[in-house]
Amino acid sequence: MKKTLLLLVVIIAISSFSCSNSSQSTSGAPIESTGVTSTGPDALIYKTKADYNALVPVILNAERTDIVSFPAPGDLKYRGKPAIPTELEDGFLLDNRGITENVAFLSITYEAYIALDKTPTKDELLEMIIDSDPLTVMFNCGKRSQYNNEVLELNTCILDNDFSKFKKLK
Repeated sequence: MKKTLLLLVVIIAISSFSCSNSSQSTSGAPIESTGVTSTGPDALIYKTKADYNALVPVILNAERTDIVSFPAPGDLKYRGKPAIPTELEDGFLLDNRGITENVAFLSITYEAYIALDKTPTKDELLEMIIDSDPLTVMFNCGKRSQYNNEVLELNTCILDNDFSKFKKLK
């Protein structure tokens, strides 16, 4: 009987704490939910020191001494095609792969890498790096899903030289 009563008290206590649907901020004010969340990849635009558009990117550590992320051959497609960046105005590129400011480029093209039977080892990839610091500038332009026509809208910002809404990464 005591166990049943104790279990009932615990269940009631848990229910009373978990049924509250209003959240509060650290200031004590209620947090209002808009019900809208933004998901999906970020729109990253960047420029490189040379034309690396067709070359496979890998991600290096902050010291640029080791690869921390690299694709399998099947990972290099975007919308059914090789994930080559989209060319924008003034030499900018729109990332279709998922790079960061710690990107490096390999000496192998998307097409050749996709055709590989197996993923190269990290040591093999390290030997393929042709530029470990290729970016001259990079901006995070928010979620790609926020744009109706991302290429047109990003090109407008580039042509207007208006990067004020973007976060400069490099």
